[in-house]
Amino acid sequence: MKMTSLLIVALQIYSSLAVLGFDLSAKHDDFQCFVKNGYQFAITRAYRSFGAVDLDGYQNLEKAKAAGLLGDVYFFPCKGKKTAKAQVQEFAQVFGNQQSQVYGTVWVDVESNPSTDCGWTTDYASNCNFLQEIVNELKGSSKSVGIYASQYMWTSIFGSASACSHFTSLPLWYPHYDQTPTFDDFPKYKFGGWTTPSIKQYSGTATVCGVSVDLNYYK
Repeated sequence: MKMTSLLIVALQIYSSLAVLGFDLSAKHDDFQCFVKNGYQFAITRAYRSFGAVDLDGYQNLEKAKAAGLLGDVYFFPCKGKKTAKAQVQEFAQVFGNQQSQVYGTVWVDVESNPSTDCGWTTDYASNCNFLQEIVNELKGSSKSVGIYASQYMWTSIFGSASACSHFTSLPLWYPHYDQTPTFDDFPKYKFGGWTTPSIKQYSGTATVCGVSVDLNYYK
């Protein structure tokens, strides 16, 4: 069986079963440890909040894949210093111009940005437009795109939980640290027009295999 066929089979399994995984930003080496502990996917940082590609994140992704983990990446955009197009071009130069066997989805991280000249503004419409630009640029580079956000952050950045509801065709990854790997809580935390999530970040800042990670549930 060709490698492409193997990937398709893996992704079909990945999407049909409830599995556990993690996301991380710190550089790490021993991803085989995660496999031994029952984790099946990794989400590594691809673009940093101050407007730069995360080269450590790329190495993390390669090591995770080599260990047998399924892999996605997350993209923390900077609104201010660089255009959406420039940021996605920088990302694509490192992570590839086309969807590849290296990762599945690029998750756009929608939360408060602490970096200088990169934060969301009080212009809610402008914030929504910028997110749309990032998504469009990623799609234009043949990426599969998802959104990471919480109800609180969505409300803070776009003005209300129901605002900026243009992205419901994209998968949603949301955080709620109740230590429970199910989606049973989601009806209480709906926002942005989504009715069903794809990933839940159910635990934050856990230490696993000697590194700080967030724990996630995918179904």
